Amino acid sequence: MQLLTLKIFCDLVETKSFSQSALRNKITQSAVSQQIRSLEDKFGVVFFERGRRKFSITPEGQLFDRAARSILDSYEQIGPRLHQLKNVVSGPLRISTAYSIGLHGLPDILRSFRETHSNVDVQVQYRRSHTVYEDVQQGRADLGLVSFPSRSKGVIADVFDEDEMVLICSPNHPLALKKKVFISDLQDQNFVSYEADTPTGKSISRVFRQHNISLANQHEFDNLETVKRAVEVDNVISIIPLRTAEMEIAEGKLVAIHLEDYAFKRPLAVLRKQGQVTTSAMREFMNTLLNKEVLSFE
Repeated sequence: MQLLTLKIFCDLVETKSFSQSALRNKITQSAVSQQIRSLEDKFGVVFFERGRRKFSITPEGQLFDRAARSILDSYEQIGPRLHQLKNVVSGPLRISTAYSIGLHGLPDILRSFRETHSNVDVQVQYRRSHTVYEDVQQGRADLGLVSFPSRSKGVIADVFDEDEMVLICSPNHPLALKKKVFISDLQDQNFVSYEADTPTGKSISRVFRQHNISLANQHEFDNLETVKRAVEVDNVISIIPLRTAEMEIAEGKLVAIHLEDYAFKRPLAVLRKQGQVTTSAMREFMNTLLNKEVLSFE
């Protein structure tokens, strides 16, 4: 049995498509079918229920999938372990990051890291936060970057930084003209924010509930850039990380306001899989991030 056969099997489980599994492995769809049939014949079991409208994995298939992934993961770790023996910082580094961190906080970190570790092939995927956790749990990413880390089975989270959250509005908004702004001044304002199911969106909603703030209107967007554009052109306000709006503030398109009676911070964390072998590339990237005492969640 070859490793390619195990990969074809795992890809079929993940994609639920013979054609997609074939495409991933650059073989024909019939070759995928032959490989699966050969495995089923070898073990005398059926791994997949096939039908015109139904494709599902059997309990036997689920067991084989777990075993196959374990074998493939072990094989993938051989190269990094050998590199570690040579004390060479090289090889791939797969990072899954939430959009706001990946687009605003990560570029400078990557630039510095690549200057000192040119032999590391850094691959970045931009995701929704819940997908970042899944990527780390399932081994699709070596490290994950999220805000407001939460406890998740099989994942260790190390807080490495805090974003300062500020109120933003257009220069013509009434709040921009006030010398001091308090959280109570947000009462009955028109507000735009992240979607409510995102970590930052949940945190903002929690703060408003704690301070009994009711909004006149609230609109949600799925990305930070849209939030900023809405604040620029409409009579609305928002709360976002200061570093993500520095360019618009410098250009005079937005005004950043620090609330007098509430300091809003957004913790940032790096995720890694519990029990995972730490490659030299992972170690050095985490050293770049974790340059101070951190708080770990397991």
